[in-house]
Amino acid sequence: KNNNTVLKIENIKIEDNILINENEIEEQLKKIYKKNIFSLKKKDIEDPLKKINFLDKVEVKKKFPNTIIIRVFETKPIAVLFKDKSKFYIDNKSNLIPYSEKPLNLSLPSIFGNESENEFISFFEQLKKNNFPLGEVKNFYFFKIGRWDLELTNNQIIKFPDNNISDAITKSIEILNNKNFRNYKIIDFRVDDKIIVD
Repeated sequence: KNNNTVLKIENIKIEDNILINENEIEEQLKKIYKKNIFSLKKKDIEDPLKKINFLDKVEVKKKFPNTIIIRVFETKPIAVLFKDKSKFYIDNKSNLIPYSEKPLNLSLPSIFGNESENEFISFFEQLKKNNFPLGEVKNFYFFKIGRWDLELTNNQIIKFPDNNISDAITKSIEILNNKNFRNYKIIDFRVDDKIIVD
């Protein structure tokens, strides 16, 4: 009986959380307090935490006699999506998180266009893979034919084709680094083997 009393969970220590408030995690884990630390299973922690936005996974360690240490791995919000007159964060796992539920003090680009959420992560990863300067993107515009326009912070518009996107991304980076193209408002890659500027 004495051992059971000593080994009941009294403390929860949370590590590496940035976007997620500790109180959110503690609120979901109220039921594990006073539970025997030996009988606690990982799913006793993971299942209640599934409701928390921006949570990817957790690592759980037991520190005897009565403490649980939870290391938090968060998803990363990468843009704000406008959909059906509502705003959502979209994270790097393609999760949509209602903007009103978790206002964040972050400067993120915006995404516009029907069904853009289905294609965004794939396009974003291509930009990232090719070292496109993502910090210079102000808005993403998706068109149902399967292509994207980017509006940059300097108000330039880059129009990408619906195919050979990787090649167009590479060329767009070269052009952005070329001083001769800085005064053009539109850089258009939609026609094969041509770059149209305006």
